[in-house]
Amino acid sequence: MLRTKKRKTDHGLGPRYGRTVRKRRFEIEADLKKRHRCKKCSAKAVKRVSVGVWKCSKCGVIFSGGAYTPSSEIGEVARRSIEATITTTE
Repeated sequence: MLRTKKRKTDHGLGPRYGRTVRKRRFEIEADLKKRHRCKKCSAKAVKRVSVGVWKCSKCGVIFSGGAYTPSSEIGEVARRSIEATITTTE
């Protein structure tokens, strides 16, 4: 008897848009749904509330971040430039 092949979920996309796009979407959604580490209490309890808004369920801190991860590359660049500006003015 034939068995069905186990595969990652495509969320109803089927064969459309190409394998590379569907694979990238799956990786983004998997990273989005996992729990991330909190910068304040270091617990692995940060989940996304909405686009760019993240909340730690342990300490309750709410902060802004990237759309799919708590910190984005552009956000890190902005944070470093702000810190550099603050240290040079003091």
